[in-house]
Amino acid sequence: MASAPHIVVVGGGSTGTGITRDLAMRGLDVTLVEQGNLTHGTTGRMHGLLHSGGRYAVSDQASAEECIEENRVLRDIASHCVELTGGLFVKRPEDTEEYFQAKLEGCEACGIPAEVLTAEEARELEPHLAPDIDKAISVPDGAVDPFRLVVANAASAQEHGARIETHSEVTDLLVESGEIVGVEVEHASGSGKRVHGTAGGTEEIRADHVVNATGAWAGQIGEMAGVDIEVRPSKGVMTIMNVRQVDTVINRCRPKGDADIVVPHETTCILGTTDEEVDDPEDYPEEGWEVDLMIETLSELVPMLEDARTIRSFWGVRPLYEPPDVGSDDPTDITRDYFLLDHEERDDLGGLTSIVGGKFTTYRMMAEEIADHVCGKFGVDADCRTAEVPLPGSEDFSVLRDYMDEFGLRSPIGRRSVERLGSRADDVLDVSGPNPTICACEGVTRAEVQDAISQSGTDLNAVRIRTRASMGNCQGGFCAHRLASELHGDYDESAARRAWDELLQERWKGQRHALWGEQLSQAMLNYALHAATQNRDRDPADRGGSGGEAEIDYGAFDAGGSDDARAGGTDGESAVADGGNERGY
Repeated sequence: MASAPHIVVVGGGSTGTGITRDLAMRGLDVTLVEQGNLTHGTTGRMHGLLHSGGRYAVSDQASAEECIEENRVLRDIASHCVELTGGLFVKRPEDTEEYFQAKLEGCEACGIPAEVLTAEEARELEPHLAPDIDKAISVPDGAVDPFRLVVANAASAQEHGARIETHSEVTDLLVESGEIVGVEVEHASGSGKRVHGTAGGTEEIRADHVVNATGAWAGQIGEMAGVDIEVRPSKGVMTIMNVRQVDTVINRCRPKGDADIVVPHETTCILGTTDEEVDDPEDYPEEGWEVDLMIETLSELVPMLEDARTIRSFWGVRPLYEPPDVGSDDPTDITRDYFLLDHEERDDLGGLTSIVGGKFTTYRMMAEEIADHVCGKFGVDADCRTAEVPLPGSEDFSVLRDYMDEFGLRSPIGRRSVERLGSRADDVLDVSGPNPTICACEGVTRAEVQDAISQSGTDLNAVRIRTRASMGNCQGGFCAHRLASELHGDYDESAARRAWDELLQERWKGQRHALWGEQLSQAMLNYALHAATQNRDRDPADRGGSGGEAEIDYGAFDAGGSDDARAGGTDGESAVADGGNERGY
């Protein structure tokens, strides 16, 4: 073939970036387009579990076998994204012995290492487990950082010549003579640096083949070409705690249901999850009852959760696929397996393939199958290498090092930096100037932030997913302004203020359903600090958000003046109550 075929991959989650990396490593010309940031969809809203397959060992053994296979692969190629926590399936007295034995036998049948622990042995491993548990099964579950892993896949793809376009929404599929020949993309303006990106406007990207890897949005892409893709979006809500109450993944040993898992993740624990079918992946109510349910139910396994502080909740939509002949009424009955849909064979529409279903843990396997499929269509003879070649950051990285002496960092900060950066730590942290800590909760230094800005431009939410800055206990309360100030020098004030607004608004969205007790106090403290020291409520003279100097009569505050003198009071409260949608807080 005179030139490599050009493939457009739609979707910047784990599967989309995995496909892009695989195809680029095989020598194809690849462009990835994503409507938001990388991980904008389901990937950025998962509970961080690296499946051992144990959760599916009874109900879906094909998926369980895929999980344990890919679990081992990701431990090798993405070592700086994975924490080897281990996992426990914990049986309480009211849980049946029959299911416990079925779980144990299922793990054995699927090749998942499993060991029965007595209650005493389980509590020795995790002292905060309930005193009345019966026993547990240990499995090789882990925790994985989806943001870090997806960015690493995108970086690897770029290194192999791929074009990555974020903040670029596919508005139409180009059809000629009954075949897909490309996509129409609307690039967002003011979204920061993008590889080969256009500063806003519409672009037609011609392609020899288009891969639809949009997960829960796959049906919407299919509609653009007049084909039906039977995705059944299932909403799952998760809750983030203020500290790690456990260091091992804790599963309830009973049939699948709501609120049955605790995943230690970085400095926090994530409680999950619910399973509720919705009509549209972006149109479902934001409710708070799920948080109460998870705290109440999971406290039966880890009692201290009942008195712990929640810092935010979040929700994602599983891209469950149900073949037309299944007809299940319950989303928990739908397989977590994945399906490759060749629309030329299925719908007589050439130039388009969709990948639907599946799980984060099996993203690389899904990408390999799609890449094999696409290469087969164009007669490209190239083997998959993604299971052997480490992702950027995981090359020659096996032991965490103490960077106190080498880079002048305090040991805990150095350790956290190396955990995130892996083998890139030398390149990123070895800077000549001062390297203060910008985000104290997550231990993120200026060097990491500047490295992320060099990749993301003014998009501080993209900086967040690369570094975890603003994702800790204070949720940006003490570091958002510092992150915005790091834009100074390369970007003007209006760009920095806009980025600041967007970061605060994104941080606020997940806190609204966790506002009680100590977390309500934390949110009000953040608001008071931002309003009083940074004029974030832009009161009273700067309502328009221009960044000008507000004319505040501080003497009236000191004297305990009238409500009129304290003009920001009532509006300040409403800004907290409604998420501050008009004021960026």
